This record gives sequence, structure tokens and C-alpha cells, in this order.
Amino acid sequence: MSKYIFIAGGVMSGIGKGVATASIGRILKSKGFKVTAVKIDPYINVDAGTMNPIEHGEVFVTDDGAECDQDIGNYERFLDEDIYTDNYITTGRVYQSVINRERNLEYNGRCVEVVPDIPNEAISRINKAGKKTKSDFILIEIGGTVGEYQNLLFLEAARMLKLRYPKDVLFILVSYLPIPSNLGEMKTKPTQYAVRTLNSAGIQPDLILARASSPIDEPRKRKMSNFCNVAPEDIISAPDISSIYEIPINFEKENLGNRILRLLGMKARPSHLKDWDKMVRTIKNPKKTTRIGIVGKYFETGNFTLIDSYISVIEAVKHASWYFSVKPEIVWLSAEKYEKDSKTISELKNFDGIIIPGGFGSRGMEGKIKAIEYCRKNKIPFLGLCLGMQLAVIEFARNVCKIKDASSCEFSETAEPVIDVMPEQKVLLKEKRYGATMRLGAYDCKLAPKTKSILAYKKSMISERHRHRYELNNKYRDLLEKKGLTIAGVNPQRDLVEIVEIKNHPFFIGSQFHPEFKSRPLKPHPLFREFIKATLH
Repeated sequence: MSKYIFIAGGVMSGIGKGVATASIGRILKSKGFKVTAVKIDPYINVDAGTMNPIEHGEVFVTDDGAECDQDIGNYERFLDEDIYTDNYITTGRVYQSVINRERNLEYNGRCVEVVPDIPNEAISRINKAGKKTKSDFILIEIGGTVGEYQNLLFLEAARMLKLRYPKDVLFILVSYLPIPSNLGEMKTKPTQYAVRTLNSAGIQPDLILARASSPIDEPRKRKMSNFCNVAPEDIISAPDISSIYEIPINFEKENLGNRILRLLGMKARPSHLKDWDKMVRTIKNPKKTTRIGIVGKYFETGNFTLIDSYISVIEAVKHASWYFSVKPEIVWLSAEKYEKDSKTISELKNFDGIIIPGGFGSRGMEGKIKAIEYCRKNKIPFLGLCLGMQLAVIEFARNVCKIKDASSCEFSETAEPVIDVMPEQKVLLKEKRYGATMRLGAYDCKLAPKTKSILAYKKSMISERHRHRYELNNKYRDLLEKKGLTIAGVNPQRDLVEIVEIKNHPFFIGSQFHPEFKSRPLKPHPLFREFIKATLH
């Protein structure tokens, strides 16, 4: 039978429950266990696909086409395992399923109630995820913060599961310990209240991960132990660090993995994190730096920069850079600035490489096209992802093929739709069926010989993840190729263009898919790896 580990958050959001969950998973996997991770998001949305990335962060896509919270991406990167739609639970999905079952008389006519039927549905989904992967451990991250109304039913599911399997369920609280600048002392009281709030839901944490700007000291551990009813050795210090990939190493310094096994009545095992430790040393001691500009529009929110909108792109750049023992210096560039003042585009010459990531809508489009033109003409390594590829095609059509009105029908009606929408997508858009209706998940791509792409992948057939409605219009393919655009990859089932390249350029590749979703810290994605390689010359 699987062991269940629930991870909840205390005091405030954004303290790193996701990377803590992923790190615990990495530790247990290094001990030889089969591990999977489940994310519970307490919002009513059925999935993350319709949510604004500026407000919620990146939408991560799985192989089977689920549009998920970005924490699923952390699970995949740390575990080096594919996570599937069954591992993603939202309030919307749970209620939708319960209501559908009620409508189909699957409750045999009885009264269907919020408790226990909603928690039971959550438990059923958790078990389904564990059975599918045949996991020894199921890690379940409960989104939000204890004390919020939204996640109360999922805490109830955790309590019920503990009642059923008292020896197989463990609770971990990730809680924040502030150090007010005017006091200079770490305060445990907020965490004490978080534990008592968790107690009010019928749950006692077995372990506390003490998040703070500095390591927790022994006096604070003893105080928390006394007031939170947790042994001092089960309070794990989790200070701020420069790289999230250092977290498993730090946790193991405090013997977290074996503490978990002990609490679950299991024998201790050694961890095998040598490759991970080597990677962390590389991160801390790079040989040189490469400067990467990302031209986007989903990172400006008031006076703050929301890098979570492109978190998988950022991590993929890091993975590829570390492969060459290089530190990436990532700079955010505003596409709208280039639209307002075209002279500012010359700043791109100060970068070793430029990335234009995915996105939707017309805002900033012309600025991105100007950036692509500058990279093409000035031989600056360029990587375009999804929308980035589409805009690269539009730029080439306008400035090389001389199709003045070349554009995408996503932005406006155009006489020259070099980027068009598929017929079935036109029907969906007309009917306003937006949720989970894009081309989503893994699709095959056959690579053309003698291209940079096939040299990167070292095989002719690949599978990559998608999230888009619009495609390169095949009516323009012959002209684009005649003028020098290389069609480097095509989906063989539907003859859809997946990759474009430009010859006689250090690196100029655009992919219709999102390669960033499949990059792993110890296995950088081939396209990102070759892109970073090109920036070093």
C-alpha cells in the first residue's frame, strides 16, 4: 500500500510548498522509492488553462494535455518523472465530478452532501494517481494557507484518510518564521497559530519545515516543539537560498528523508544524491556568464516583476547553462517599449541570445517582431517558443518574402494569414468553448535531415508538448521555403509545421511546441542546450 504525505502551508502564501514537496520527492526517490506528487488547488476553475498568467503564474502542460499549476512543473523537474492529469485536483474538478455522478444516479438516489462526498471524491482521485504510477509514496500538496475557507474540505479529506490508515499518513506543515527588521529576532508565534489552526481541522503536523530568511536556531526549535507538539528533531530548518535545487541537499543535512521513514514506521535508507550535489556545486561555481534577454509581456504587474509567468522557460535556460558550467544572466525586455521607441531595439546587441516565449493576443506583437528581425539580421542567437515561432514566420514573410500584410488571424482580420486557425478551432471559438480546447499535450514531430534540430535531438522522431490554437498556414509553405525558411520539423499525422530554422545563422530556431516543459535539471532540453551553446561563441 502507498504511503501518503500531505504538505500544507502556514502563515502566508508563496513560501515554497511546491519546491518543498518536489524536494521531498527527490530525496525519497534517491532512497530507491517510487514517488509521485499530487497538487490540490482550491479554486473553482476546472483547470489553470483559462487563468491570467500575470495573476496566477505559468500554465504548465502535461503529456496528456492537462493545463496545470506551475508546481506540477517543479514535481516533474525534481522527480524526473512525467506527471499526468490525475495528479492535478481542483475544487472545480471535484465538484464537477460529484455533480456528474449524482446526475448519473451513481449515488443510488441518496442525498449527496458536501461532507463526506466532496472529501471522498478527493481521496478517490489521490488513490487513482497513486495506483496509476504504482508509487510507494504519494505526496499531496494542499494549495493555499491553513485557515483559509477554500482548502478546508481538502484538509478534511486528509483527516479522513489518516483515520482510515493511521500508520500510512504523514502531515508536514511548511510555515514562515518572520524576522522583523526593527526587532532582529525570529518569531515563532505565527507558526504556533498556524499549527493550532491545523489542529482545529483535526490534523496534527508530524514535521514542520521552518521557512525563514535565516536558519532556525536551537532555542526557537525548542520553543516551537513545546508549543506545536512536535519533536525538536522533526522541525527542519528551511532558510532562503539562491537556488531551489539546493533544497534537497539542505533537507538531507537535517536527515529529513529518514525522519519521514521513521515516522511512517519504515527502516532508514541512505540517499543517493551525488549527481544532484554535483549540479549544485556547478550552480555555485560557474566558469563564465551568458546574457539572455527574454522579450515578453506577462511579467509586468504594477511595480513588480512576475517571473512565474515564464518559470519553465527560466528553468530550462538554467538547466542548459549549467550543462556548460555557465551562469545565465536573464534580463526581462519589454516588447511594448520597442513599439513606442524603435531606436531602443539596438539594446539587443548587448545580449548573447534572445528568447521570445509563448503568449496570447496582439499586445506587444509588433515589438516582438522588431526584436526577431534584429536578431535575424545581426546574427544574434534566437529561440522562439510557440507564439515566438509564429512571429518569426510573420517577420520572415513580411521582410524576406515581401508579403506586406502578413499576420496572424489571432490578432486581427488579415488578407495574408500566414498564421491561421484550424477549422475545428474556428468552431470552438465561435461557440466560445475556450477551456481545454486548444491543441494540448504531446504530439509527434518528424525532423528534417541536415537541420540544427535533428543534430540537437540526435533522432528523427520526437514528441513535444503543445498549447495553442493557431498554426503556420500551409498555403504559404512553398513560398517561405523558396525564400530560405527551413521547415525543420512537421507533425506527420496532420502535416502541421512544428519547427522552423534559418540557415547561415549561429542559431535561429522557432518551435510551435513548448520545449521548456520537458527540460530537467540533469537532462537539459536539446533545443535549449544548443541555444545556450550558440550564445557561448
